[in-house]
Amino acid sequence: MNQDSRKPTLRERFNISRLAIQHFRFTILFWIAITIAGLLAFSSLKYALFPEITFPVIVVNAQAPFETVLETQTQLTIPIEQPLKSISGFRDVASTSYPGRAIVNVFFDVGTSLVKSSERVEKALDKLSLPQGTTYEVIAVNLNETGVISYAVVSDHKSLEDLTAIANQKILPKLADLPGVLKANLLGDGSSIDPQDKEENSSPLTQKYPTLVRFNGQEGLAIQVIKESRANTLDVVSQVEKTIGELQPLLPDVTLTLAETQAEYIREATQATIDSLILAIILAVLVIFPFLESFRATFITALAIPISLLATCIIMAIFGFNLETITLLALALVIGIVVDDGIVDVENIARHIDQGETPKQAALKGTEEIGLAVTASTLTIAAVFIPVAFMGGGVGKFFKPFGLTVSAAVLFSLLVARTLSPVLASRWLKPRKQRKQNQNQREFPLISSYQNLLDWSLHHRRIVMVIALISFIIGVALIPLIPKGFIPNLNRGEFNIVYTSPLPKRLLTLDSPQPPTVTPPSGQTGAFDWISQLANSPQTFLLRKTIRVGKEFETILQDIPEIESYYTVAGVQGEPTKGKIYVNLKHDRQLTTDEVKTLVREKLPKLKRVTFSVEDIPFIQTEAEKPLQIAIKGNNLITLKDFAQTLKTRVQDFPRLKDVALSNQDDEGENTYKLERLGGQPVIYLSANLASSKVGLEDAAKEIERAAKPILPPDITLQRWGSSAQSNDVLMTFGRTLALSIILMLVVLIVSFGRILEPIVIILSLPLSIVGAMLGLLITQSDFGVISLIGLIFLVGLLDKNAVLLLDYINQLRQAGKSREEAILETGAVRLRPIMMTTASTILGMLPLALGWGAGAELRQPMAVAIIGGLITSSLLSLIVVPVLYTLLEDGWIKMFKKH
Repeated sequence: MNQDSRKPTLRERFNISRLAIQHFRFTILFWIAITIAGLLAFSSLKYALFPEITFPVIVVNAQAPFETVLETQTQLTIPIEQPLKSISGFRDVASTSYPGRAIVNVFFDVGTSLVKSSERVEKALDKLSLPQGTTYEVIAVNLNETGVISYAVVSDHKSLEDLTAIANQKILPKLADLPGVLKANLLGDGSSIDPQDKEENSSPLTQKYPTLVRFNGQEGLAIQVIKESRANTLDVVSQVEKTIGELQPLLPDVTLTLAETQAEYIREATQATIDSLILAIILAVLVIFPFLESFRATFITALAIPISLLATCIIMAIFGFNLETITLLALALVIGIVVDDGIVDVENIARHIDQGETPKQAALKGTEEIGLAVTASTLTIAAVFIPVAFMGGGVGKFFKPFGLTVSAAVLFSLLVARTLSPVLASRWLKPRKQRKQNQNQREFPLISSYQNLLDWSLHHRRIVMVIALISFIIGVALIPLIPKGFIPNLNRGEFNIVYTSPLPKRLLTLDSPQPPTVTPPSGQTGAFDWISQLANSPQTFLLRKTIRVGKEFETILQDIPEIESYYTVAGVQGEPTKGKIYVNLKHDRQLTTDEVKTLVREKLPKLKRVTFSVEDIPFIQTEAEKPLQIAIKGNNLITLKDFAQTLKTRVQDFPRLKDVALSNQDDEGENTYKLERLGGQPVIYLSANLASSKVGLEDAAKEIERAAKPILPPDITLQRWGSSAQSNDVLMTFGRTLALSIILMLVVLIVSFGRILEPIVIILSLPLSIVGAMLGLLITQSDFGVISLIGLIFLVGLLDKNAVLLLDYINQLRQAGKSREEAILETGAVRLRPIMMTTASTILGMLPLALGWGAGAELRQPMAVAIIGGLITSSLLSLIVVPVLYTLLEDGWIKMFKKH
């Protein structure tokens, strides 16, 4: 029968490739237009480290004429807390009470409008009847509005008063005018200039909490630039750097030195990810040629990668995404998938050409054969990742760009493979008449061996399923041995030393009044003498003590050769007893960031009643400073304090933990003069840093919880706080997301196959990847956290792709009249090569990420390692298990096991 006279089949009717080949000019012009639009979109994308997420916090800073902390908490703090809990979007409330002062932090759900939240808080407080003499201010804080760059302002010839005048008159106004700058703070005298206040105030200066500043051991000032929440970090920093460069020649005798910035690491990390992405593309393409043995076929297949990625940039630009670690990871992840669709289509067309068909006939027939499998498998990958884009909470907001980027990329790759690739193949591919005779001889042993193994497996199905079950059990058994956390710690070459100087002994009881005015010692020079002129107050006295502690720590830092610079601020966040030293390491250092932190922690002097903590730079700002923080809550203050002390004693020597501390004590166990509450209950925070980047945050948190469980009083509860709370949320959220992804994948497969058998086979074969993924993570000691979980979700989609290729062709051959066993064996011979090609290209595409090169490698590596390990085991096992499971289910395997 003539092919054109017969009735088209369902495959032919819905074959988009046929339409693309018939209208090839339109197809080519369409993709040229998409490529040009993609280039324009790509050029508009900004670089960043992470997605821009709003973490809204409203701070109520209230003061009243109370002399003791207990009075303040009872009559001021608690009355303020009560009405705030019913506000829309409310997540939690935390408060700290000092004598005569209450600070209440109201945390709202991620993404809640900061302006509306602030208005709601003010409205609730307006209705309160507070004690006479009470004053308060409501401050809206976005944790994403961070200091992106700081400059030290020092001089060998000018006084601090002169430096202050120069900064206020010549530097701050210039910086505050820059686009994307929220405000420019002058540290060292407590002033800042806010762009929003410039037109309203006759004076551009707004008084803030005083601070003292030192840079590389020299007293001075510092300028801190804070970006708007939606501003791009690198854009703001570039403008600031340019402006400072223009100002420096105009300021004789004043040196402006870069003290602290996020930008350098962001640049290095994004560039390293882009380099890995480019190398992944090259390796994925190189592996195709040995299989196809045709430059034209390889070029057609490889063309899908840049076109699909550029088309994805259009979607990223529409949604306002950045080229950040997360979206770049998404693009690197889909390299294997993008090239897979083209491989399968072009390989099948080339096979038909080798069998004697014309390129156009081969393109039509080849795409009809493979169309359903390619479409179904790619749509299931999109179905797997779409739920990732719409996860709830902070995790969902963080990974929305990732999920949408992956989904867009795989859908574009499907369109390219179903339209452009067949068009080019029908025009460019030629019959390979000169094909080497020994190719079949080279391929034959592998195909023959696989068919023999497949034939043996079909007659020993129980053994095959036992092997599959054992591999799954081994994979699950490995999970407890793998570090678990939220996001891996990064070797950023920078860290903070956060410390607290001691309060006078007379202030360390709950009923102590505020300290009396202290007159600074006569003859004091430099910053101490100058700051005393600003305010002859107890705050000044405490600031001087705090900066002296910083000076003692600096003597240790200056002798460590790996350290490039150190920048000390006393009076952090308005607390005069709190100091921070930002330490920047040299690029050509011999030690890692972890090793330098350990060295610093060992060498820092143990000063009496001074607590210090050597901390990583948080790359997602949370309500907590240290990564591990446990809130110990209870209504009985005595029981609460006793239990907190007992728990600290139990865990402070755990090898995974460093700098264990309680929020109500100094290092000698002395009480501080503040009371804290969380969620309406008294609270004491137990906080700790992780001993190294190899320690999982989730593991450390669970270790503390296990230590607390046997001794936990009935009226005491534990609540994770900060990053440790997020790590737990991540695992739970991803578990629900994975379940939803599998359900959506099942729906797509049922629609594609028209029955339940094949989808059930595919779903049951998914766990085959877990043993390889877990082995990879265990060997490299990579975190089982957010990034590796993404790799596992990807594996679900990729394993499904291979299974669909096998089952779809088996069904086609059986419909053509072949027996089930013949169809399975022939499918093995036909589909082995494309499966090997897609697996090899994906593994090589992930290799640059897995090798851990460049800045931010710790973030990329877990995903790549999980994918490579999982692909190796799942591909080997699925080639056997999928056909065997297919026959078992079709035969009614329950009945078979009963017979035996």
